[in-house]
Amino acid sequence: MSDDDIALANALADAAGSIIRPLFRGDFAQDRKADASPVTEADRAAEAAMRRIIEERRPDDGIVGEEFGSRNEGAGRQWVLDPIDGTISFMAGRPIFGTLIALVQDGWPVLGVIDQPVAGERWVGRIGGPTLFNGKPASTRRCRELNEAVLATSSPHYFSAEDADPYMQLAQAVGGNKRQGTIIYGGDCYNYGLLASGHLDVVCESGLKLYDYAALVPVVEGAGGTMSDWQGNPLDADSDGRVLALGEPARLDDVLEALGSIPI
Repeated sequence: MSDDDIALANALADAAGSIIRPLFRGDFAQDRKADASPVTEADRAAEAAMRRIIEERRPDDGIVGEEFGSRNEGAGRQWVLDPIDGTISFMAGRPIFGTLIALVQDGWPVLGVIDQPVAGERWVGRIGGPTLFNGKPASTRRCRELNEAVLATSSPHYFSAEDADPYMQLAQAVGGNKRQGTIIYGGDCYNYGLLASGHLDVVCESGLKLYDYAALVPVVEGAGGTMSDWQGNPLDADSDGRVLALGEPARLDDVLEALGSIPI
């Protein structure tokens, strides 16, 4: 990964944002994909624009995109794209969605961008370097006790039956029985940017795809946080989609214990 890769990731975010902003709270075509999830012309046009730039500037690199699938699957370097993470929020006129751009090297996320094109907010993270929020260093905040945390997830309805009970155990450990913690819903990838900037403490989700989480890892970890699966393992291209992000790495064992999955 080089400075040129970071410049390219920023160019991709700029290209996607130039398409998304004019359509936000406007008239746009929308449809349902085979899995019944919504998709809009903004999703498709933004990803197509990013793919064209990658194919021109990095023809040997691979691409994994939510809307148009994979290209050069055997390449060691893969650009992983989610043009609008939080399409439902975009459709509802809520500016808490984001464009996700990641560079994955041999299965490991090494560069990530979370871009909120309406608010003009961009987090850029790289492995081995500090996360920048609009060009300035971002930092997570300390969290002394789990029952003092602010826990976020996009929606409890997104958890499978198997994953719902562990999540509810975590929510109970944070905010149940008159504890001091807080639980908020909604936000998709925007939650991870807020965590990287010290506004949230824990994000817990499941059922995510590579394009949902690859960009988040360098952003959160470059700001001083940690990301893992529900067993505490680092996230890579083969992770199962159960994702944790913590601003305070020291709270990881507490979260795993609350989920009932702390390693022995």
